[in-house]
Amino acid sequence: MAWISSGSSSSELVMNMMRNGLIKSDRVASAMQKVDRAHYVLRREDAYDDCPQPIGHSATISAPHMHAHAMENLLPFLNPGARVLDVGSGSGYLCAVLHHLVGPTGKVVGIDHISELVDWSVVTGDGRRGYPPAAPYDAIHVGAASPHLPQTLIDQLASPGRMFVPVGEFYQAILQIDKDANGHITKKELFDVRYVPLTDESKQRMGIF
Repeated sequence: MAWISSGSSSSELVMNMMRNGLIKSDRVASAMQKVDRAHYVLRREDAYDDCPQPIGHSATISAPHMHAHAMENLLPFLNPGARVLDVGSGSGYLCAVLHHLVGPTGKVVGIDHISELVDWSVVTGDGRRGYPPAAPYDAIHVGAASPHLPQTLIDQLASPGRMFVPVGEFYQAILQIDKDANGHITKKELFDVRYVPLTDESKQRMGIF
């Protein structure tokens, strides 16, 4: 139903995603309503289309319905005061929405290795290594596909904690990674996707994936 969820405004986009069952929680809807996607894209006239869009430097902002899926999945761990890591944060849109879920007592760290994008975002660095100074994280969102499940990010999950991560090269799927209070890891495949790859800065700048 994602392709018919586009709107002419942020409010209409969110309402259409709710009507089509892509947003199920009032908390997610409220948080997305508070952040205008037009401030985080290059083509403002396309801001409310439910599709990924280029933001420069071979990077994209994910389709709104994918951000909604991620937040719905991570929602049990996005309580006020939670610590969250957004890997491949790009222009920082999802970080802004996550802030409204974890509140002023929470902490959201966005990391991207393209410094020009981080002018919009939070921390410049290699997201494949996470961001140890602020770990552990109650929730981790990864916005690009890793060829293998990144153990470094699993290590930075809190106990309990959850990660939403696309994994694979030719075949990609979203994996839900849960760490329980004893540190035990469980993996669940959610659905197939097609993301840009989680790569290094030099390859991304050259458009080599």
